[in-house]
Amino acid sequence: MTASVAPRLVFDTTCLSHFARADRLDVLGDLLADAESFVPHVVREEIRDGSSVYPELTQILSVEWLRIVSLDTLDRLRLFAIWSGRVGAGTRNLGEASVLAVAEELGGVALIDERDATRVGRKHGIDVHGTIWLLARACHNGKLTEVGASNLVDALAATGMRLPCTGTEFPRYASDNGLL
Repeated sequence: MTASVAPRLVFDTTCLSHFARADRLDVLGDLLADAESFVPHVVREEIRDGSSVYPELTQILSVEWLRIVSLDTLDRLRLFAIWSGRVGAGTRNLGEASVLAVAEELGGVALIDERDATRVGRKHGIDVHGTIWLLARACHNGKLTEVGASNLVDALAATGMRLPCTGTEFPRYASDNGLL
């Protein structure tokens, strides 16, 4: 019998920030207990910068289940440069570029809710999903009920997060898109 390998999830700013703003970061941590969760240093700095407007974001910087990945090796810097070019980074998409670079290096899943970066990542072979996928995965794994996921969708939307469905629509949306 072989042990199952914990999935490696690499987070962009959006999912983490909105869970923190909804005061549900603890719930997110519980949902990720079976996964290795990473955040690139670039994303951590985006979160730190955002905490001047949303002080609740500072709690993200100290959660134990989230490992910081620095772009401090030549291979990581090379991947970051490649992904920056692909997503048209400038200063706007540096977080997404760093997530895609780390996901490629680790063979992980990039958690990005930005449509263009998702499309580019998938085009180049990266497994890219968003917050709705993460909630559906938790339902599939028995860590969250559909009602619980629907409530989280509404809580995230209340913080201004743009999602493809409402809480009420979540079960059908997830089912129609092969997530449940």
